[in-house]
Amino acid sequence: MVELAIQGFKGSYHEIAAYKYFGEREELKIHECISFHELFKTMHETENVYGVVAIENTVAGTILPNYTHLLRSKFQIIGEVYLRIEHCLLGNESTNLANIQEVHSHPMALLQCLEFFDNYPHIKLIETADTALSAADLKQNNRKDIAVIASFHAAESLGLNILERGVESNSRNFTRFLIIHNKNTEPNFNKISLHFNLKHQTGALSMVLSKFFEHNINLTKIQSLPVIGSEWEYSFIVDIDCSSIKHFEAVMIDLETEISEVRVLGKYFAGRKYRKI
Repeated sequence: MVELAIQGFKGSYHEIAAYKYFGEREELKIHECISFHELFKTMHETENVYGVVAIENTVAGTILPNYTHLLRSKFQIIGEVYLRIEHCLLGNESTNLANIQEVHSHPMALLQCLEFFDNYPHIKLIETADTALSAADLKQNNRKDIAVIASFHAAESLGLNILERGVESNSRNFTRFLIIHNKNTEPNFNKISLHFNLKHQTGALSMVLSKFFEHNINLTKIQSLPVIGSEWEYSFIVDIDCSSIKHFEAVMIDLETEISEVRVLGKYFAGRKYRKI
């Protein structure tokens, strides 16, 4: 049995990502966490637990606090999942668009569906802790004037009606989830995530990026993070397409005097990205 922690509840996108990574046939013991803070706390307090953590979305952008959680922890990235996010508008029996007064969901989900609700200015959008939890609450209170945004799987598991499917503003709405653990025993990989600080001087970042280029290393992501306690200074996380470990080792030698506080956040296999939908 695989034991893991997710942010969210049964039918949430984190649960869907977990099964996509570990496999539908795998027996999973899932710790449902109301927040990412609770997720990392659960992992710290429970031995040998995996974590599933959303880190960026193609519409809403990077979830910076989750990088902060990761950097403050001992955990490593061991894998990733790219998930197509299809939001559904769910309601109880007899609910229809005409009588909906409020729609409840996670703020990220609401943000990704704003264009749909432009056509319904009378509907008030209410932020909640989780998409699937909103669906469960709706099922329990049986309100007819409230709907939620959640997944098709949440509708199936709870027996809610799908009022509208695909209400997200952009059909190319994907979320990248990190799979984390307290150790990485996988000897094979093709992607590396790296965190480092730069010298606070003109052209420092440009010089570092040029070194990656010189060694024919492709950066699939670069993310700046504020250095807490040093106003207007930043550290960086980069994701590296590491088809050649020799190239990676060579560039790290070249950068030895230019970057500091270097930490490898994980070595893992790149997740499969969607090309067509």
